[in-house]
This record gives sequence, structure tokens and C-alpha cells, in this order.
Amino acid sequence: MIRLLLVEDHKTVRQALREGLELTGEVTVIAEAATAREAVAAMETAASGESSPPDVALMDVELRDAELGAAARSGVGAAIAIRRERPRFPVVFYSIQDDDSYFREFRAAGILSHYAYVRKSNYLLPSMLVPLLRDAVAGRSFIDPEIEDRVDEVRQRDETSPRALLEPNELRVAELLAQGLTNEQIAARLGFRDARAVSRTNGRIYDAWRLSDSTTDEKVARARATLVYLTDRPIIWDEEGRALVPDRKTGWVPLFEVEREGRS
Repeated sequence: MIRLLLVEDHKTVRQALREGLELTGEVTVIAEAATAREAVAAMETAASGESSPPDVALMDVELRDAELGAAARSGVGAAIAIRRERPRFPVVFYSIQDDDSYFREFRAAGILSHYAYVRKSNYLLPSMLVPLLRDAVAGRSFIDPEIEDRVDEVRQRDETSPRALLEPNELRVAELLAQGLTNEQIAARLGFRDARAVSRTNGRIYDAWRLSDSTTDEKVARARATLVYLTDRPIIWDEEGRALVPDRKTGWVPLFEVEREGRS
């Protein structure tokens, strides 16, 4: 029998999960939590008690804490805290969230084993959860292919982020440039004594983003720098002036075709 810590901030979902899992006859829920803090506390209580602690946790990735207002505490963060005391404690994460921050946090957590991370819509039936729980307890790991693609997408974007190539002052200038401010307005906003300092900074931005290679026209360079800043993706322009972005499968593809596909 799998002894489970169930962590879900929506009470009705938590009850349905508990009932469905226990009906399989393979799981008993010995502790529940609605927030990351409650999850850590439940593990501490279980570890200090006379009975055996949970074998594994089933945990929502987004956990809203009423005491923190609108702030959300991640299930990944809760797992990291639990693993400080219980190294590689098995966790099965699930989520419907598609925010980059969750995938970035999961990747940064460095979780190596004893886990699964799946889409709620794909795997949340009890009959599908039990094998994942069993595998996590046995030390096997699994990432839903959709999740894996998104984690890899965020990793690649972070590793190739044009903004990461700029120094802090250059990044601030690029932000204001993307808002349509003139050099004089940027200089006034940032307290520069001379607007020519902004022009020099623009040149460093163009060099870092290789815009100097494709244009000598200041207005075109500013427009292209704005696009690079707003998308935070490497962009090159072909001889016809089309903006191209990297695609890990096919090389460089037209930016606006990618954007249209993303909206459809």
C-alpha cells in the first residue's frame, strides 16, 4: 500500500483525488495539505510521529496561500524544502499551468530522480496516477513529453536570451528604446548628462545583438532592436528584410509565421 501526502489547494479537487486514489486499493492518503507551508509541516509532523511517514507526495505545482494574498507558492519549492530533510523524497507533480516561471523553477531545482511531472489534463485519472506514484517510490522518473518540450523550450530561450548579453545599463536603455523614447528622452529619464552617451550605448546594444551586421540605418536598427527586446529571441534579417528566428528542428524560420501559428 502506497502511503501518500496529497497537496492540492482546491478542496474539491483534493477530495476527489483522495477518494479516487483510495478506491484503487493501492493508495492510502495519510496526510493532506493545501499550501507549500502545510506540505512541509505535514512532512515534519509525520517524520517526528510514531507511524511511518509518507512514501511519496502527489503535488500540484501551483499552490495558492491565502495568508500570502495573491502570491503563489510553488509545489516545486515545497519539494525542495522537504528534500532538505529527506533527500530525493519521491514526488509526482501535476499542473495545468503553462507559465515559463514554473518550468524555469523546475529546471533550476535540479531534481534528478524519484519524481514525475505531468499535465493535469493528461494523467490525473487515478488509474494513471498509481503507476507514476509507484515508479517515483522505486526511484524512477518521468516527464510528460509536453512538459519536457516546454522545459527544453524555456532552457533554450534562457540560454540564447539577447537580454542576457547586455549589461544592466544597456538593458535599461534597450527597454526605454523599445518604448519609443528618443535618445534625449532616455538621457533625461536615466539622468545622463549627454544624450550622446545614449547613442554610444545604442551602438553597444546593436553590436551585442549583431544588428550592426545587417543595417547601417539608425532608424532600422532601432526598430529591429525594439523587436529583439520585446521578443527576447535571437533574430536575423535575410536579404529580403524578413525577420528569422531559430527553430531547433529546421534552423531559421520567419518570426511572424511562428507568431501566427502560436495565436492559431
